Amino acid sequence: MSLPGSGIQGHSDDQPSDTDPGSAEGRDAAEALRERKRSGGGLVDVFGADEQSDVAVETPRWVGLATSILEAEGVREDVEVSLLFVDETAMAELNQRFLGRTGSTDVLAFPIDDDVYEGPRSADSLGPGPTADPDLADLPTILGDVVVCPAVAQRNAPAHAGTYDDELALLVTHGVLHLLGFDHAQPDEAEKMEQREQALLDRFHRL
Repeated sequence: MSLPGSGIQGHSDDQPSDTDPGSAEGRDAAEALRERKRSGGGLVDVFGADEQSDVAVETPRWVGLATSILEAEGVREDVEVSLLFVDETAMAELNQRFLGRTGSTDVLAFPIDDDVYEGPRSADSLGPGPTADPDLADLPTILGDVVVCPAVAQRNAPAHAGTYDDELALLVTHGVLHLLGFDHAQPDEAEKMEQREQALLDRFHRL
């Protein structure tokens, strides 16, 4: 999965790369996915990629947090989300390209069919057509991408969440909630989003 025109690629740390979809193993996996969908059990797949080397990131841990948030928010369909960690140069390029703003920021959310959202520390159904391939109906829904800059998170942490670890947890939570439709453009929306963030952090991060 990639951001629209950004060239930044995401991948799943746990995604097998050597399974041929046409092989018996590949066909069995595809059938298992279809059966799970038919039985009402959706899959939540978060693809994580650490594209920077400035600050250490435990990618699997944050992928797990994002997955827990999606499931806690009632996501039951097959969905895919990319969680990308980038350096300040890459984040500044995204900030300029999509928001027209100079400099890096801590988190950006790219809903697949909506506007780009900034993080809290920066300036703030129709079915398939009659000719559609039936297998395409089994493809997961792409919610979008969350892009986090660990270097900015580390710099902002003392005046914000407190620790680098808590700051990353907040930014991942914030970005995923944006993909699910939360916003903070208005005071009442911001209050609702912050309350939900804190509830999710208490449940999945501050253990």
